[in-house]
Amino acid sequence: MREHEELPTEHDEPLIAFLNKTIRVSVKVLAVLMVLVIFWGVGDVVYVLYLNLMEPPFMLLSIADIFKTFAAFLAVLIAIEIYQNIILYLRTDVIPLKLVIATALMAIARKVIIIDFKDISAMYIFATSAVVLSLGITYYLISLHHKENLLDSDKEESKKL
Repeated sequence: MREHEELPTEHDEPLIAFLNKTIRVSVKVLAVLMVLVIFWGVGDVVYVLYLNLMEPPFMLLSIADIFKTFAAFLAVLIAIEIYQNIILYLRTDVIPLKLVIATALMAIARKVIIIDFKDISAMYIFATSAVVLSLGITYYLISLHHKENLLDSDKEESKKL
């Protein structure tokens, strides 16, 4: 695996090399902080679930409680995907565009799941729909492009043999 060529730690200019190292350390700190957020989120899911199950009626969840639990679960899953984005940023010289789009799709899906339709306008629903549709199309096109690149590389490999 190659590191980012945009942030080389070896550079002709010592100041630029130092700044690039500083940015790489900052990204690593963000990764550590994201892991802490993930642990905190898991603890929050367990705590919220425990509180909801312990209040009357005992061991039963209302629909609102289930939606709150779903929202907490999805928030943790989004944090995990953001962590993956950070790690991929550190590990490769390619922007993990497909993963970024998938993270955005999960975030908007979380928003859709927890929408309270009593408190929002129709324009908000249309705007959210437009975001979901555009992200879905983008994800599909990126997946299609990725699949074509894999097929092309397989054809090139078979020609070499």
